[in-house]
Amino acid sequence: MAQQKLTPRQKMINLMYLVFIAMMALQMSREVLSAFGMVNEKIEETTTALATNNKEVSLKQLEQKAMDDPAKFTTPYNVAKQIQVITDAFVNKIGVTKSLIIDKYKEADGSLPFEMMDKSDVIDNLWFKGDRLSEEGQAFINTIEDYKKEVNTLLGDDVSYKHVKEKFNKNYDLSDIKDRSGVEKPYLNYNFQGFPAVASLTKLSAMQNDARMLEQDMYNLLLGNKLIESASMKNYSALIIPDKSVYYVGDNYSSTVALGRYDNTVPKKVFVNGKELDLSKSLENGQVKLNLPANSVGEHNFTGKFVFIEEGEEVPVDFKGSYVVVSRPNSATISADKMNVVYRGVDNPISISFAGIPDSKVMASAPGLNKVGNGKYILRPQGGREVTINVSGTFDDGKAARDTKVFRIKDIPAPRGTVRGEYAASGSRENLQVVTIGAKLEDFDFDVKLSVSSFVVQVPGHPSVVVYGNRMNDRAKATIKRARIGDVVVISDIKANLQGGGGYQLKKTAPCTFEIK
Repeated sequence: MAQQKLTPRQKMINLMYLVFIAMMALQMSREVLSAFGMVNEKIEETTTALATNNKEVSLKQLEQKAMDDPAKFTTPYNVAKQIQVITDAFVNKIGVTKSLIIDKYKEADGSLPFEMMDKSDVIDNLWFKGDRLSEEGQAFINTIEDYKKEVNTLLGDDVSYKHVKEKFNKNYDLSDIKDRSGVEKPYLNYNFQGFPAVASLTKLSAMQNDARMLEQDMYNLLLGNKLIESASMKNYSALIIPDKSVYYVGDNYSSTVALGRYDNTVPKKVFVNGKELDLSKSLENGQVKLNLPANSVGEHNFTGKFVFIEEGEEVPVDFKGSYVVVSRPNSATISADKMNVVYRGVDNPISISFAGIPDSKVMASAPGLNKVGNGKYILRPQGGREVTINVSGTFDDGKAARDTKVFRIKDIPAPRGTVRGEYAASGSRENLQVVTIGAKLEDFDFDVKLSVSSFVVQVPGHPSVVVYGNRMNDRAKATIKRARIGDVVVISDIKANLQGGGGYQLKKTAPCTFEIK
């Protein structure tokens, strides 16, 4: 069939259609390029904010905790510093490649003309030789592989880092990728070859952002893990609390063996001098009552251990003690009712007595010491690191006895922040918006009340928000709304005050966390 010959008018109409379609495509291309540019700017802003928050807030919190509690937080702080070095190096290397694109298109005022960044020659000439990688392209792949190796080596096989490692390795998976036609292409070819400069710039910015997100996740994880670990049974120690410090020949030594927490934790087994005790007779409110012979004069030593079950495994807590048996009392018995130290800012109950001397003939003195009952005193320590209690008494035969006891003075331990009454809570964003932020003195034997006057909310990927009071303000609620499922929100810089403490300044409050479900 012969082809119909077009008239000059029809040729003109067809040409006008082609011009119209080309104009539409050009307009659409400019809008897409501008959109890439806007996304790149937002990603860079977020990355910068993350870098600042990681360095100035999270890392400094770990540094402070390493100074306050070296035994628990020195290792996490060292890991955090290594993460910072690795992340900074990787982000800077990507920045070098980005600068090649920026330098070509940057205008006199420093801005980028996104609508004009439609060519792919910068990355194509740098990373590719035909369909193969150039030396520079292979070097960039090596940079990513080295970064992955350093991070995975640092995290090791610790199961607590499992989810962070999975997310990290997924973000930087360099496996070949199938295109829409089903053809497998290498990572760089699929993601960068032939793409407009503004698209490549945005992808490089996203890689920098992923690195900073990993850094933040690790800092939050290191803080959260150690807050939970600090409550582990492995960190407890046993205390020997004798009923009195001197015994007569023929008496039985009586005392209490207890955990430092003074709680109701029940052990599975208890051994003393190699012999297992019958807990049905010896155990009372988590404390084991000892009854040992005191038949001879001199010092008597004993050892033992608690056995607890934690995460399905037995955890032993060893203890040891000694007692002295004398033929006649010649010293005062002075012991703190709750602990073997006294604390500033609170009333410390003290029991003072001389064996064989009635309370009416016993005199005790020390700065801040007041008698409140028969053999009972209240000590409110003043300045210095030690306080000396001087005790004197008169026996029935008129002879005098004197003794002194030096107690260490300690500050009240640092409180721990709570969200909804928990150290590490979880729930919905809506729940976090209405919770009350508090503070507790963990394992502290005195009944004190704390109030919170301010705190800082840290949502991953967003700037920190300062809140005054103990509940979320509007700005904090708005930031929490942008939190993602799985994000761990850190409540830090909690300002806690001791009610009735007479202006006593508490130590820095440990942060608490809230996982978004």
